[in-house]
Amino acid sequence: MSTGKIVLGVVAGVALGSILGVLFAPEKGSTTRKKICKKGQDDIDTLKDKFSDFIDGISEKFEKVKEDVKDFTDEVKNKSEETEKEVKK
Repeated sequence: MSTGKIVLGVVAGVALGSILGVLFAPEKGSTTRKKICKKGQDDIDTLKDKFSDFIDGISEKFEKVKEDVKDFTDEVKNKSEETEKEVKK
């Protein structure tokens, strides 16, 4: 199972547990609704942060692969040019 799925499952479980805990708490409905909204917003902010971190990680890996491919193609090009010069001699 991928790390992203595990994190998403944990966050969803925490959110659901929080909501159920608040729903069964002995408080006024308006207070409960405010708590649910605040907790939901906190969970959304957490998910946004995690998603942003995930995208940053993917971007870094993409840039690394891009650099590696460029280095590899430059190396192949140089070797090809060297071989071509040797063949012409």
